[in-house]
Amino acid sequence: MLEKTTRMNYLYDFYQSLLTPKQRSYMSLYYLDDFSLGEIAEEYEVSRQAVFDNIKRTESMLEEYEEKLLLFHKFQERKVILEKMKKAQETSSLEELSGLIEALEKLE
Repeated sequence: MLEKTTRMNYLYDFYQSLLTPKQRSYMSLYYLDDFSLGEIAEEYEVSRQAVFDNIKRTESMLEEYEEKLLLFHKFQERKVILEKMKKAQETSSLEELSGLIEALEKLE
């Protein structure tokens, strides 16, 4: 569950501008502020089921955006490459650094 929450938080960070204000609010309360479905329902004076449906639909939308745009995937790849670059810098491997720079350029 923690892994899903972390993934949704990242996807929300990357794609929140593509969501409606209500979707942003529900996702923020549920994933960032750790509100329960009942608490969100009470806040917006809707049913718990309505909140649940909205969150599930929004999660699916975020996954679809990621499938098409790959912003989170590229972010993860950049993170790995940067770590490798730091290690290569310590060992002064210019050849390895050049290869990693090329890999970063290909991500764009």
